[in-house]
Amino acid sequence: MSFSNATETDIANKIFTAVALPEDAATIIDIHLHTDNPDEAGISTTYEANYGSYAFQEVARTTAGWTVTGAVTTNDGTISFPTCSGSTNAITYVSLCWHGSTKIIVSGALNGGGVSVSTGIQPQFAPNALSITLD
Repeated sequence: MSFSNATETDIANKIFTAVALPEDAATIIDIHLHTDNPDEAGISTTYEANYGSYAFQEVARTTAGWTVTGAVTTNDGTISFPTCSGSTNAITYVSLCWHGSTKIIVSGALNGGGVSVSTGIQPQFAPNALSITLD
């Protein structure tokens, strides 16, 4: 996964100029699905999934929502999106955003080329399926 340009700037400001992260108080991270790469300059609505009933999902910004082991962070529970009620999408990317914001923290391609979503399909990430590595 890759940090967005906006997040890279926030982190650099935090490290080198002691400016607090704008989202330090955020308690939720929003998970968005994308049909193409939102890229480091994109926002959560860039190529966002739009199948029938789609909605981004929320994960608490806690040790119950995420596990950090060294430089790797993974989701603790299953993240289930609404079941597709119509239309189709080829979901190839995922992004994590600050709750209530379109600002992407990090985004990346799905393993295996993604998933095809059509009526009756419910996209989801099993525990530990989302893996963010700081390197």
